[in-house]
Amino acid sequence: MKVFHFHFGKDGGAEMFFVHLVGALGRRGVEQTTVIRRDRKWRMDIAPHARIIESNFRNLSLDRLTLPLRVQWLAERERPDAIMSWATRGSRLMPRYRHGLTLSRLGDYPTHLGYFKNTDVLVCNTPGIADHVRRIGWTRGVEVISNFTKTEPVQPVLRSTVDTPEGVPVVMTMGRFVKRKGFHTLIDAVAKLPDVFLWIAGDGEERAALEALALERGMQGRIRFLGWQKDTRAYVAAADVFVMPSSHEPLGNVILEAWAQKRPVVSSRSEGPSWFMQDGENGLFAEIGNADQFADGIARILADPGLARDLGEGGRATLMRQFSEEATAGAYIDLFRRGK
Repeated sequence: MKVFHFHFGKDGGAEMFFVHLVGALGRRGVEQTTVIRRDRKWRMDIAPHARIIESNFRNLSLDRLTLPLRVQWLAERERPDAIMSWATRGSRLMPRYRHGLTLSRLGDYPTHLGYFKNTDVLVCNTPGIADHVRRIGWTRGVEVISNFTKTEPVQPVLRSTVDTPEGVPVVMTMGRFVKRKGFHTLIDAVAKLPDVFLWIAGDGEERAALEALALERGMQGRIRFLGWQKDTRAYVAAADVFVMPSSHEPLGNVILEAWAQKRPVVSSRSEGPSWFMQDGENGLFAEIGNADQFADGIARILADPGLARDLGEGGRATLMRQFSEEATAGAYIDLFRRGK
C-alpha cells in the first residue's frame, strides 16, 4: 500500500499526531511520501518511515509554482492508493487524481469548503467537526477517525532539573502560546493556590504577555516556562495535575498524553473534551475562562489522593479503549484500501 501526505502545519499537538500516524503506518508496512515544511524539529522521527520532500509552499515563491506540478507528476507516475492532505494549507496542494482516494484530514472547524475541491473524503477527528462540514454544505464522503498518542508510562523527570522543590504540588500544561489556549486563565487560577507550582511547556507569540501576567500575579517564583520539548511525557508524569484551559479545542490531544501517564485532568468545557470526557469519571470540567472553577478543580484533586487516582485510571482506560494506535491506524488503512 502506498500513501502520499501533504503537511504544512506548525509545531503543536496536530503535528505530533502526524508524526505518530506516519510512524504507525510505517510499522504496518505502508509506503509513504511526505511533503512538509523545511527544518521541522520532528523530521528525523518520520525519516525512517517515509520519503521526505521539503517545501514551505508559500505565496509568491518559486515552490508555489513548481510544487503542484511536481506532486501531480509524482502521483501520476507512482499511483498511490491514497493522497492525504492535512488541514487547509495542505489541501490547496491536492491534485486532481483519478487512480486512488483523495483525503483531507481536519483537526479543526473549516470556515468554508473551497480548500477541498479535489478531495473525495474529509476525515474529521471528532463528530463535531463532521457535523459542521455537513452543515456548511459538504456532500461528499465524511469519516470520523480520532487521534492516538503514545501510551507507554515513562519515568518522571526530577523536579530539580526545572528548579522545583520536591514535595510541592505541581500543575502542568502545554501547547502553543496563543490566546485560545487559555494559559492566562490557568495562571490566574494557580495564583489563587498558595505553594502550587505551574509548569508550562511550549512557546509562541503570547510568551511575553504570559510572563508579564505571571509577574503581575506574583507567580514568578513558582512558574516555570519549559519551552518546546521534543518529548513532554516525563514532565507530565512528574506533575500532580494536568490542566487543559483552552477556549477552543476541537479534540485536546494533550489530555490523551496526560492520560497515558495516569495524570488527573482538569479541562475547559471546549468542544473536544466535551465529547470524550465525563465529569468526575475521567476528569473534572471548568467553564471556559473561569479561573475560580479551574482553581477549585485543581484544589479538589490535590486534597483528595483517591480522587486523583480514580481520575487518572479512568482517563487511561478511556485512552486505551477509544484512542489506541491499533484502532486508529487500522481505520486509516481500511479507508486507504478504498482507493484500490
